[in-house]
Amino acid sequence: MSGRARLTVCAAAATLLAATALLPLTDKMTWFFKAVFVVCVIGGTGMVARRVPLARPLTVLVQTAVTVLLLTMLFAGETAAGGVLPGPSAIEEFRQLYREGGDDVSRYSIPAPVTDGIELMLISGVAGVALLVDTVAVTFRSAAPAGLPLLALYSVAAGLNQGGSWLTFLLAGAGYLLLLLAEGRDRLAQWGRMFGGGRSVGAPGRAGPEGAGPLAPVRTGRRIGAVALGLALVVPAALPSLDGGLLDGRTTGPGQGPGGGTVTAINPVVRLQQSLNQPENREVFRYRTAEGAENQALYMRFVALDRFDGTSWQPSRRSIEDIPDPLPTPQGYSDSRVDSAPVTLNVQADDDFRQQWLPMPYPAYQVRIGGDWRYEPEGRSVVGDGGTTTGGAAYQVTSLVMKPTARQLANAPAPDPSLSGEYTEVPDSLPDEVREQARDITRGAANDYERALALQDFFTTNFVYDTETDLDSDDPEAILKFLRERQGFCVHFSFSMAAMARTLGIPARVAVGFVPGTAQGDGTMSVGLQDAHAWPELYFEGTGWTRFEPTPTRGTLPDYTMEDNQGGGGNPAGELPERGSTATPVPSPSASEDECPASLRRVDGCPDDEAAAGGVAGPTDSGPPAGGIAAGAAGVLLLLLLPALPAMWRVRERGRRLRPGAGPLAAWREMNDTAWDFGLPPDESQTPRTTAAALIRFGSLDGTAAQSALRVAGAVEQMLYAPRPRQTAGLAEDVRKVRAAMGRSAGAGARLRAALAPRSSVRLLWAVSARWAAVTGRWREAVRRTGATLRPSR
Repeated sequence: MSGRARLTVCAAAATLLAATALLPLTDKMTWFFKAVFVVCVIGGTGMVARRVPLARPLTVLVQTAVTVLLLTMLFAGETAAGGVLPGPSAIEEFRQLYREGGDDVSRYSIPAPVTDGIELMLISGVAGVALLVDTVAVTFRSAAPAGLPLLALYSVAAGLNQGGSWLTFLLAGAGYLLLLLAEGRDRLAQWGRMFGGGRSVGAPGRAGPEGAGPLAPVRTGRRIGAVALGLALVVPAALPSLDGGLLDGRTTGPGQGPGGGTVTAINPVVRLQQSLNQPENREVFRYRTAEGAENQALYMRFVALDRFDGTSWQPSRRSIEDIPDPLPTPQGYSDSRVDSAPVTLNVQADDDFRQQWLPMPYPAYQVRIGGDWRYEPEGRSVVGDGGTTTGGAAYQVTSLVMKPTARQLANAPAPDPSLSGEYTEVPDSLPDEVREQARDITRGAANDYERALALQDFFTTNFVYDTETDLDSDDPEAILKFLRERQGFCVHFSFSMAAMARTLGIPARVAVGFVPGTAQGDGTMSVGLQDAHAWPELYFEGTGWTRFEPTPTRGTLPDYTMEDNQGGGGNPAGELPERGSTATPVPSPSASEDECPASLRRVDGCPDDEAAAGGVAGPTDSGPPAGGIAAGAAGVLLLLLLPALPAMWRVRERGRRLRPGAGPLAAWREMNDTAWDFGLPPDESQTPRTTAAALIRFGSLDGTAAQSALRVAGAVEQMLYAPRPRQTAGLAEDVRKVRAAMGRSAGAGARLRAALAPRSSVRLLWAVSARWAAVTGRWREAVRRTGATLRPSR
């Protein structure tokens, strides 16, 4: 195989190996096989264009045109002329698909369903990188800069997938090193033949002048590449951990060992909307009440957002410590004022649910879990340290179920000034209209409880729940726009109510976690991605941080916010949006059963009544695991290399044997292998002249071709037997004439077999066998010598 052909194959392989980092982003791998096809066509087009040869700019232009035609055929064939030529309708189709793909990327969390828009974005992105890599590395013969588009492809995938995995990094790095190695071999070949020791590629045990082992520079390059890749994998393991999980936090600061440290969380609402818009409610964990007690509909909270900058809520930097047993008394809680009851849950997290914060009912006062977990006192949260996540975790948590009455909350004394000052802070950037509207809503309320209840009623009765709203929670005017448009999802409701409560002097923060989930037939509660939720917590002295629920059709109304409730007990979970309900409490699904979510309508359609009644199924597939990625990468390499390996090796050997200065023996071996490929096995017991005669008869050679075969045989006899052999020029051309004549006399099937599955390629297996025998022989000899050295002398 020529140097450029080898570079083309390596460029395609490097692109596809880097593209394996994209596999965990989707729930299916079907798009990847289309990408393999597109990348192979791009490489093949470049190979043909360079062989013509075309000018470099024309080669790139032809490859670009073929790429556009392929994408048109795959995604806009119905609107294109002839199914491949893009016109105005096809361009509009592409524009629509790209827009839908962008919407889908923001709508779904990882792993996302493979919609048409997402598939187009993935395949066109991989095709663009393949075109760049082929252009830089092959057309312009500079493999090193081709690593930039490969790095961009891997970095995008790793960034979306929270850092990616070591396996995808290893595959991407190996692809780049393969490309550099191919270019290095090509550059060395341009300097001419380098001599070195080694066995021939003949049968085991044979040696020939044309055989050569790996060149020393190539071996050195392989070793350097292997060491560099190994260091890139090993060194980061010794550095401080910087990774986290979905909806995660990050541990930073000094003193991270036992007994100290700080924690700063990444804003955990970043993916909350994506989780709510998942096409399937994939289970993230299950819980069961201990000791056979009846399961309760409990909110599972994992972090509190207490820092408000006028636009969004984020968690503050807090100190962490070892988990005490039991946990301290909840802030602001007085058992002499408010009744409470303990509840113990046994929780089992799904293996693919990896986040650094532990979901627990608030307030927890005892946690039993294995691993490196720490306690953050201010938010009463438990956070994993040193990369510890909830993936596959089994733990037990005991929490208090608070039972304040409406009267107790209404008569709560003023909170501590230091707490009130921190949790009622509102930046000046908050629009005055928000403050004015909060005062208007609560006009006539006599205390903080009545003001909080008025805010909750305002949102639950005047707003529409919609997870597909285009409101940006990071927009400085987001709260104001939400109050005007009156539609959004839990983030907008909780952010707005907490902000308004602070303007009224009520300490407030936002909690993030999960609504109760769905009751299962085995007595457990199943909590899925679509149950992700955010809600405001308001502070009342005697009770502490108290949950309110302003989001309509989500979760349950707290008992103490029911208008007719003035005592303890009663209905522990009122259904939204109706207030005052006295129905028997049952765990309710987190999404409305009265309407089909838009994400389900878009992807899989709405479930029927029986499915809806049956609740949410167990954990579903969350994308290909590391083994699937490895299998996909191995399949790519097999697809690219194995079917063409015999032909590729044969072309390489032919070029090596017929290059200038290779000698008569190399030409003789090539002529015999050519006859073998067409069906005449070699017979090394015959003389060169007898062998040439047999070859002439087998191939029906006459005229110039026959004379060429005899000339090669005569040159070999001169070299082997003459005391002073004379040089014979033009042997390579003689071999080519013989090969061409044999091809003309053979049938189409024989020519195809000789090109695609040459019989002489068995020499490759002989070479591998000989190399293996040599390696094992050296190993046995080394073991024997070591044993002799260690054996005590008599």
